Amino acid sequence: MAQSVGIKDVARVAGVSVGTVSNVINRPDTVGPDTRARVLSAIDRLGYVRSESARQLRAGRSRIMGLLVLDMGNPFFVDVARGAERAAREAGLGVMVCNSAQSPGEEAEYLSLFAEQRVRGVLLTPADATGRNIDAFRRHGIPFVLVDRVAEGTTECSVSVDDVAGGALAVRHLVEAGHRSIAYVSGPPGFNQVRDRRTGALAALAEAGLGPEALRELPTEHLDVAAGRDAGARLLGLADRPTAVFCANDLLALGVLQALFAAGVSVPGDLALVGYDDIEFAAAAAVPLTSVRQPAAAMGALAAGLLLEETGAGGDPAAHEHRRVVLQPELVVRRSSLSAR
Repeated sequence: MAQSVGIKDVARVAGVSVGTVSNVINRPDTVGPDTRARVLSAIDRLGYVRSESARQLRAGRSRIMGLLVLDMGNPFFVDVARGAERAAREAGLGVMVCNSAQSPGEEAEYLSLFAEQRVRGVLLTPADATGRNIDAFRRHGIPFVLVDRVAEGTTECSVSVDDVAGGALAVRHLVEAGHRSIAYVSGPPGFNQVRDRRTGALAALAEAGLGPEALRELPTEHLDVAAGRDAGARLLGLADRPTAVFCANDLLALGVLQALFAAGVSVPGDLALVGYDDIEFAAAAAVPLTSVRQPAAAMGALAAGLLLEETGAGGDPAAHEHRRVVLQPELVVRRSSLSAR
């Protein structure tokens, strides 16, 4: 078994002290150019890689930020991760991305892993609606920022989108097109985002003088394409089928679209369809999908910025104040909803 190369090996080959090697790695300006070149040559020849865990123990501060999202199969969270990674990299940090798969159990395991690794901080989109996982993690004293979720009843920072406004945008658009019976493919009811989008949808109906019965909810266990196909099959089986569908995210909407196409139902001729998130695939669907756009990359970058500020990598931690950032959504109209009633 090959032995790992240590700093003492580099010092021996370069003919310098261990302290000089450490200075070349951490404070190169303090070492003369000839000595520095000799040490760097030895590092290159031996293939030395410094131990980040050892450095972290000495410094007492990790260079890794944790990011735990609901579903990395959803391009929305890929964009969130991209924004967070860019902000972290500019501050000289890395990001450990984990996927809870919408499971509170897996979320708890990853939060324990973050605590064991003593990460600098965590960006978290919670899967556990009870808040127990967050309460348990809070005991470790590791800063965290909620992403795509408002920090209600807590002192932590959060970055989210106004989902009530987003739900209202979607359904107001459908009502203005003449629809009076709308299905809401809603996803797991325990998610705040799902509930808030439903609240906005009902508010838009009330503005038009329509009661809550005008919204037919079709809940799903997951927020993916397969769940959307299942909801689409249930929608087709309704005796009094609505004329329009609003989905809690684009993956659900794409699944509904697949089910409708397979049954020969025209979109938007027979049914208008609106999604949420405006992922890249929304514009590229067989019928380009109307969707409520969330600034996902900006959310990730803003959340990372708040965490960096709180932990001293992006400002004075003593001056940091916890705050809730709420961004505004935007309706992007495409062909899937362009049918007048």
